[in-house]
Amino acid sequence: MLDIKLIREQPERVLESIKSRQEEYAVKRFDDIIALDKQRREIIKNVEEKKSVLNKHSETIGKKRQAGEAIDEPLREQSALLSQSIKELDTSLRDVESDLNNVLLWLPNLPHETVPFGTSANDNRVEKVWGEIPADDFPRLDHLELGKQLNLFDFERGAKIAGSGFPVYISKGAALERALINFMLDIQTKRHGYTEFYPPFVANEASLTGSGQLPKSRDDMYRCADDDLFLIPTAEVPLTNFHRDETLKMEQLPIKYAAYSACFRREAGSYGKDTKGFLRVHQFNKVELVKYVAPENTLEEHESLTRNAETILEELSIPYRRLLLCTGDTGFHSAKTFDLEAYAPAEKKWLEVSSCSMFLDFQARRANIRFKRDPKSKPEFVHTLNGSGLATSRLIVALLENHQTPDGTVLIPKPLQPYTGFTVIS
Repeated sequence: MLDIKLIREQPERVLESIKSRQEEYAVKRFDDIIALDKQRREIIKNVEEKKSVLNKHSETIGKKRQAGEAIDEPLREQSALLSQSIKELDTSLRDVESDLNNVLLWLPNLPHETVPFGTSANDNRVEKVWGEIPADDFPRLDHLELGKQLNLFDFERGAKIAGSGFPVYISKGAALERALINFMLDIQTKRHGYTEFYPPFVANEASLTGSGQLPKSRDDMYRCADDDLFLIPTAEVPLTNFHRDETLKMEQLPIKYAAYSACFRREAGSYGKDTKGFLRVHQFNKVELVKYVAPENTLEEHESLTRNAETILEELSIPYRRLLLCTGDTGFHSAKTFDLEAYAPAEKKWLEVSSCSMFLDFQARRANIRFKRDPKSKPEFVHTLNGSGLATSRLIVALLENHQTPDGTVLIPKPLQPYTGFTVIS
């Protein structure tokens, strides 16, 4: 959530930033925010003025009672009318503040000053390329053909069980999936110092509002209506809300959490996109990284988190590139995002396997997460960051296609072999 003081003092700057994010609904409602904020401050001023008068009347009545003097009836009536008026204004204030808060929840984060302007993914900037694209020296099978030949997963029977986009992993495919999750968790906890969590796979509305998925992305989520819970789209939700409504100590920062979770996304806006196999699924597995940091360290911690995610691809010898997303392609609640894309040689395309984002105080304001630099200092909002470390669905695509051999087998990268228990899939 954006600071209303910033909106009030720099409305032109905020509106231009929102326009650069191409958030049309937020642009349409921006004038409502200005009007509601003005109305709120006018009500507060009115209430304070009436309370000041009422306090003077109460003081006068108190003195008359102590002196045993008669209290003027007009004074009683004025006090009663003031009390009633204040109650009505307090009710109006609550309604206005509720309306203001509801509209503020639809405003996207402001892009960081280092984010390039752009209107689509075509304007994203390649920051780094790692590894060599495999030589096109034999006809590579795509992940669906490999999966069928090697009996690794079954999309047709998954669709029979749950619907399209819910794959079933089989035999060494299941073992590979489990191995990747354990491998990635060990890298992030043992090498990079994250504390491991195993969170709930459902979350309430307050949690999804706190991390920024609600209200905007409601249509992309699966809801358990009877319990008023949502299947989580990412472990970012429980990890970010773990400290909701808390005040942390400076010496606790940075806090670094890692968690595996299944992720559930309806992908309501995916019509027309490539949905083949693992390229777009409704349920997938992911190791998520979340940080709580002091504001002055945000950029440094963002770079560190991104490097932590890149390590996985380097360990698995998968070529990748890092993209800095432009304003028009940056996610709703992010101020700056690096996407990591692994190269899939059979697909002949780059596949997003991680988004590493910094949110400044956007999530902390929504979730009310603060910290104090010392016992006497005023609480400040922490800055939050998160990134996929990594999502397994497209990672498996890149792994299978990069490490297949001319005879149709797949070699397991050496660092992963202790986790799979086998060196080749044939």
